Amino acid sequence: MTEPYDLITMGRIGVDIYPLQTGVSLAQVETFGKFLGGSATNVAVAAARLGRRSAIISRTGQDPFGEYVHQALRDFGVDDRWVTPVPDLPTPVTFCEIFPPDDFPLYFYRRPKAPDLVIHPEELDREAISAAGVFWITGTGLCEEPSRGATLAALEARGRSGITVFDLDWRPMFWGGEGGASGDGGATGAAAMAAARPYYEAALKHATVAVGNVDEAEVATGLRDPKACAEALLERGVELAVVKQGPKGVLAVHRDGRTAEVPPTPVEVVNGLGAGDAFGGALCHGLLAGWELAPMMRYANAAGAIVASRLACSSAMPTAGEVEEFLAGR
Repeated sequence: MTEPYDLITMGRIGVDIYPLQTGVSLAQVETFGKFLGGSATNVAVAAARLGRRSAIISRTGQDPFGEYVHQALRDFGVDDRWVTPVPDLPTPVTFCEIFPPDDFPLYFYRRPKAPDLVIHPEELDREAISAAGVFWITGTGLCEEPSRGATLAALEARGRSGITVFDLDWRPMFWGGEGGASGDGGATGAAAMAAARPYYEAALKHATVAVGNVDEAEVATGLRDPKACAEALLERGVELAVVKQGPKGVLAVHRDGRTAEVPPTPVEVVNGLGAGDAFGGALCHGLLAGWELAPMMRYANAAGAIVASRLACSSAMPTAGEVEEFLAGR
């Protein structure tokens, strides 16, 4: 095996087709940009931009968009060795609408099935997963087989060694919930939550860190108060619970009693999509460096704010110098 990775993520990958016009519905948009996308992908890119050696476990279609994904990963410095093709399925495409400051509907084209949900347990490089500094999985990876079994098998192989992050990543439409478009949470059906919760609880038993917004934490815990959510996540096995509270900032609670509540970093929002993934990549960076909770949350907030002030997701991820300059100007 090569030298262990700082970060291995596992989950969604695809192509984001974002309008180059804001405040306009897709019906009226005339020009679009093409970007690498998918939450687990963006986190790997965000960490790579901060100088971390990262890789992703995922799958694409065997098509031109799949070729684009591989080239984009390499351009960002993310190892693509575990991104393999599924010949009979198309690489997913995601469209969004941009209505700043807080309305960014997403439209996922992942039918008949997304290749990133066709990861099989026997394909996993368990040695590399176990050796990585941080291993990052998402709620979406639990929504269907064989990805669900592969995700849980990867967690089992990991054995709580190092830092294992569970991104609660709630997308109700992937679980049979309401709607074909969603922002970072939003409306969901009780049946979809009920279907997801046992698998979230199973993943939490293996994770050392859980991160998500209040809607996502509710899926895992059944609660909506941020502090109660954090405590419930700790009770389910993690050592650090990070609950994003939107305009109220972020709450981080550690099993050892340390707590940090950090306000948001104000910026003029261009596109809020991708801010959470930038936060995630910066969180991994801070966890690997052994930072204290409050400075780590401020740094992650700053990375997210920078991306929110830009149009794209993956290509908007900041470097360490950009985050430090941003924080110095606050």
